Amino acid sequence: MEIEEREPVSAGPGRAVPPGHRPEEPVGEQSPESSGPRRSPLTRRSLIAAVAGCAVLGGVLVLLPSPDRGGAPRPAPGPVARAASAVGAGVPAALPDLDALVQDREARVRARPRDDVSWAVLGVAYTERARRTAAAAYYPKAEKALRTSLTLRPGDNVAALEGLASLAGARGDFRAAKQWGEAAVKLAPKRWTAYAGLVDAYTGLGDYKAVGRALDKLLALPSGPAAQAVAARVYRDRGRREDAAAVVSDAAAGAATPSGQAAFLTLAGDLAWERGDRQESLDHYRAAVNTDADAYDALAGQGRALAALGRTSEALRAYRAALARRPVPRYALELGELYDKLGLGAAARVQYDLLRELVRRDAAAGVDDEPVLGLFEADHGDPQAAVKALRAEWERQPGIAVADALGWALHRAGNKEALGFAVRATDQEHGGGVRSALYAYHRGQIERDLGLSGPARRHLAEALRINPYFSPLLAPAAREGLTALGEPPAGGPPEESGTSEDPGGPADSEQPGRSQGSGPSRQPDAPAGAAGSDGASGAEGPAPVSAAPSPSAR
Repeated sequence: MEIEEREPVSAGPGRAVPPGHRPEEPVGEQSPESSGPRRSPLTRRSLIAAVAGCAVLGGVLVLLPSPDRGGAPRPAPGPVARAASAVGAGVPAALPDLDALVQDREARVRARPRDDVSWAVLGVAYTERARRTAAAAYYPKAEKALRTSLTLRPGDNVAALEGLASLAGARGDFRAAKQWGEAAVKLAPKRWTAYAGLVDAYTGLGDYKAVGRALDKLLALPSGPAAQAVAARVYRDRGRREDAAAVVSDAAAGAATPSGQAAFLTLAGDLAWERGDRQESLDHYRAAVNTDADAYDALAGQGRALAALGRTSEALRAYRAALARRPVPRYALELGELYDKLGLGAAARVQYDLLRELVRRDAAAGVDDEPVLGLFEADHGDPQAAVKALRAEWERQPGIAVADALGWALHRAGNKEALGFAVRATDQEHGGGVRSALYAYHRGQIERDLGLSGPARRHLAEALRINPYFSPLLAPAAREGLTALGEPPAGGPPEESGTSEDPGGPADSEQPGRSQGSGPSRQPDAPAGAAGSDGASGAEGPAPVSAAPSPSAR
């Protein structure tokens, strides 16, 4: 977020008070007493030349080393200046620097409570502190600081509007992020930072045409590595993984701070993980942590990659370290599922209890964790409760992650609407081309339990093709499901002819299905779909044996 400089104090229409001017002196006019004798044109030209020469000499002297410093360079910026520069450029600041910035701005607003700029910077720093450490209590403090800034300067306070958009995005409230972001763009259409927040807001709301328009405007403006990271996320969601990887590589090379570089390396690790490259993703995550020890997302990424490589003890240590430093529900779910895979049910339940506690804590601070909680409840808790919560979430913000989670919860609860939402999450027409192993797996299992063997086979194979290691529980279940389905019949499967979904939306889907009931949670290593598929008769049948999903990642 860029903080704008204050305009000079006005001295009347078309005038500005120059620095050092005394209020009793008129600006831009000479009093009769001070006018002095009139000078000839030659004298005036000589004086102008002398003044110009002094200005040039002064500029040269500024560039020369200061004699009392012995030619030493100017001191590097301190932690407060570094953090302010980072948050202004939309990149992560080092946590010690961020703490220094928070303390500095807290002191400033205590001394000058009407300083709207300091209130805005403080609000942005609080938001970044909460996002980096999952200290959710900072979110209400950020909102109070930013609204105070907006109250003090309501007319043209772009900094506070951008800060409120960023805060809403960090909380997962994409409708509010859109509202604040669009207000900021209206006031300052040439500031790239406002468009960055809007891209994430439109993505969360499932408005992919608006995503494209906002990204085009963002990339047309002078920006920096942070804008490249935004573009990379959009390219990834459109299925353009090579473009995303290239842009992230450029962003990491152009990063001005270790914290910024670590953030881009983490994103590079995410891209490598999503395409199933375990070692490359681990290398990126390790490089991120080596660059910035506070890159907690990269620590969790190491746990994911190490588990896929079979290095379980190291994976558990990485997950525990990440969860201790940045306690978010997603880490607790992933660690719990890894314990489940290892047959350590008691340890898994500890993580699941922690997940619920973290969701309650976040909700009290205005953070929306419903997609992760819904996936958890669908397989480890109460699918009907998951459906109720996710339906409300879909009404608020119908993004792809919510469509996937709701479709899976509906499936686990035995509701025939499930396939329509799974189609919404996986088809290019609706999702803009996102390629997710988790989404493909969910759709394949739903189709399998509806007796749609051909599409089920195709989507389960697609999940493993995208990332053969996407989950310690689900990847084996996908392979077992494919084995149970067997080879397609010669001449093509007859059921494929009637499986096309109405692209109008999940609510219009009338695919046949079985009433499954919620049933108990699946044992970790039970084969997916072991109960079999007896077609689309609509008869009552046993709950499908299904693996517990890992949380969806954008």
